[in-house]
Amino acid sequence: MCTVLFKPKVDYIFKNLFGSEKHPKILISFLNACIKPESPIVSAQIKNSELTKEYIEDSFSRLDILAKTDKGEIINIEMQRADEKNMIKRSLYYWSKAFSGEYGGKSRYSELPRTVCVNVLDFNLLAEENYHNKYVLKNDKNNDVLTDVIELHFIELPKMKEIDPDDLLSVWTGFINDPNDEKIIELESRVVELHEAKIELARMSRDPKEAEYYRLRQNAMSERMNALLEAEDKGVVRGRAEGEKVAKLEIAKTALKNGLSFEIISGITGLSIEEIELLK
Repeated sequence: MCTVLFKPKVDYIFKNLFGSEKHPKILISFLNACIKPESPIVSAQIKNSELTKEYIEDSFSRLDILAKTDKGEIINIEMQRADEKNMIKRSLYYWSKAFSGEYGGKSRYSELPRTVCVNVLDFNLLAEENYHNKYVLKNDKNNDVLTDVIELHFIELPKMKEIDPDDLLSVWTGFINDPNDEKIIELESRVVELHEAKIELARMSRDPKEAEYYRLRQNAMSERMNALLEAEDKGVVRGRAEGEKVAKLEIAKTALKNGLSFEIISGITGLSIEEIELLK
């Protein structure tokens, strides 16, 4: 019987695959594919590997990966499925926390490490055609880079339409989108780390305890996304209602200037006599 694989884009699974201390090569391969450093990352230490049942059940918890490379770089990776309309500022905030967290009041500012945030998104965020975009600090006149200590990456999963076997980031993005994709299956023999990730994903998918955590996290995130949608719907209704009220008040003001009675204005606009009296 074929095992139904968990979705790697569920943050709990993503963190266990790419943030596993037992399988560091998976993370290293993904980071080298995404960041494309001049000198490849050789090793990475996971700085936040703890996961508890309560943490998984909390829909507001952030199951990110914080790692330190062999070059002393700090890398923060987040898998985000719900569009909370704050991703850019959120990424900057978490970048600043990771960056300043290395200071601790002991080091010199000059010793603060290069810090990179990688945001893997299951929604479209940017007005860019490419699925992967990198941002750095540049001079807006000549494009000279001010510093390389800040770097933000956004990988928008829905924009990746076709897997390019010669682009490792495309391969990893395809795997996150759908580990059962035919091209991904074909490429397993060529990419050792991809094969390792697929084996680990299959192991997790067969494990009853992992299945329970997966279900809990899925439920927590579903509740979170439903809450966001409900809040958005209420906001739209509230905004529309407020707009209609303003329009009615403007009509009433014009009607008052033209000498219409309160009763007639109330009949036209639906405003109460008391509301119209306040306008006068």
